[in-house]
Amino acid sequence: MENINLYLGELVGTAFFMVLGLGVCANISLKKSGMFGSGGIVAACGWGLSMVSIAVIFGPLTGAHVNPAVTIGFWAVGRFPTELVLGYIIAQFIGAFIGGLIIWQLFKDHLDEESDQNSQLGSFATIASNSNPWRNLLSEIMATFSLLFILFALGHQQPANGVAMFFVFAGVAGGVMSFGGLTGYAINPARDFMPRLVHAIVPIKNKGSSHFDYAWVPVCGPIIGAVLAALLYRGLF
Repeated sequence: MENINLYLGELVGTAFFMVLGLGVCANISLKKSGMFGSGGIVAACGWGLSMVSIAVIFGPLTGAHVNPAVTIGFWAVGRFPTELVLGYIIAQFIGAFIGGLIIWQLFKDHLDEESDQNSQLGSFATIASNSNPWRNLLSEIMATFSLLFILFALGHQQPANGVAMFFVFAGVAGGVMSFGGLTGYAINPARDFMPRLVHAIVPIKNKGSSHFDYAWVPVCGPIIGAVLAALLYRGLF
């Protein structure tokens, strides 16, 4: 119980992150939204700014992992205690589910009036642009690897806070621009799986499949990428 504030911080931070980030996805995907069709640049900047906001708010308390891949990566690189790993990951998955529920309620009318089933699902979870699971897995591995390498470097060099936040933004936004067109840039098992579960269980008019047959890619890819980044970073530095 002594770590309850850390776990609650990760839970609330992840839920908050999902509301901000998935809100961007819903806004650009759903036809009834006033921001419909805003495109990839808005998605990249929206997710990047969302991550910076969460880092500023929750970073001093928990480190603002809000992502099981980040937690596993920092554990693998030797910068996070083993006894906190499971609690952080559970909190992140619960927070992502709560965030998905909030998005469903916020955009319920838009979702019910949306005729495109991919746009409905895309407001919650990632959708790959091609059907090759191994290329999609490689994309998620590389995307997460790149982000974690940046985060490891920031933790090692400890630049001024403003500089660090710029590179957090650049790492996320740049990743969306580089990999988003392939797989939607999940880089976060909780971010994809739990909102996908929300899509599956809540009532949405005319919704299609939640495509859990694809869900293993945005779960496994980020974890593999995080561990590989940790191994290489430890080997180099």
